[in-house]
Amino acid sequence: MKKIIIVSALFSLIFSSTSYSKNELYEKIDLFGEVLENIKKEYVDDVDQAEVMDSAINGVLQSLDPYSAYMSPELFKEMQTDTRGEFGGLGIEIGMESGVVKVISPIDDTPAAKAGIKAGDYIVKIGKEQVQGKSLLEAVKLMRGPVGTSINLTVRRKNVKKPIEFTITRKIIEVQSVSSKIIGDQKNLGYIRLKSFNENSDKQFLKSVKEFEKKPKIKGYVLDLRNNPGGLLTQAINITDFFLDDGEIVSTKGRKISETRKFFARRGDEVKGKPIVVLINNGSASASEIFAGALKDHKRAIILGENSYGKGSVQSIIPLTNGGGMRLTISKYYLPSGKSISEVGVTPDILVEAEGEDFQINSDKDNQLNYAIKLFNS
Repeated sequence: MKKIIIVSALFSLIFSSTSYSKNELYEKIDLFGEVLENIKKEYVDDVDQAEVMDSAINGVLQSLDPYSAYMSPELFKEMQTDTRGEFGGLGIEIGMESGVVKVISPIDDTPAAKAGIKAGDYIVKIGKEQVQGKSLLEAVKLMRGPVGTSINLTVRRKNVKKPIEFTITRKIIEVQSVSSKIIGDQKNLGYIRLKSFNENSDKQFLKSVKEFEKKPKIKGYVLDLRNNPGGLLTQAINITDFFLDDGEIVSTKGRKISETRKFFARRGDEVKGKPIVVLINNGSASASEIFAGALKDHKRAIILGENSYGKGSVQSIIPLTNGGGMRLTISKYYLPSGKSISEVGVTPDILVEAEGEDFQINSDKDNQLNYAIKLFNS
């Protein structure tokens, strides 16, 4: 059954920047009804009216920003169901860009990362299904499936002419958000890799810091947030606070007073002012950008790597009367400088792009990490 994508565009006219009077708004709604009637009578193929309406509603939401979307009752129920032990994933965080599904980041040690999926890849086909015209949630649904089953993903990659196809086997994704080790020629640097900002990340992170601080040789830290797609705002605030004595960490601004807030650091730098280098790349998003942006604005760390993703907004899930739901952007993040990271991201102090076909994060071939280590020796 073909979807009538054009209906989405027509419906989104209601929410254009033009301010309509009540009569003009009703005229637009009448026009939409007229279009639907003509489609029903004249379109070359039979169409499912309910499917057309779902497309129209989703078109309204997706015309607002890449993160707002409509969920049908079936999809909404599926997204809320605890599928542990039944369904597996691939280990990628995805977003929408100009109507195309884009990989924000592959998660370390997951099927997608091991297969070679990279941040910035555009997913053009999932199995035999073309992705163009599908919502983000529809794409997620296609990628999910029973643990142990495989799926083909076809991606477009920057500077690669032909599409690349991957066969990936689904598995239960369990992310250990924090790992750490001592690095440097003189074994005097603490390296902490933060893969996500989940419920216990701050406790795990602080435990690593305290272990390093017991060692007199440690003279600085490399904090690695590359391919970290974000997570909980509270965790971003708590972990940023470990390195600041005072000042604003982040603010959120929305239309409602309740969505407009400022968050400040409490006194106490856990590493007592030791120098810090933060590594970011195109897969560093949301909470990662809050962390890197706050430390940059306070001149507390050198930010090294590539420009971050640019997801600086907060979404809320709103149930609807038909049993479905909608994901709606309700506020945006702002750094201490007042800058929004939406669609812009955090610019590194030192631009160092990943180099080489055999580049791998946290390995001998990691030129970004090697550059960070050299900064402490200069």
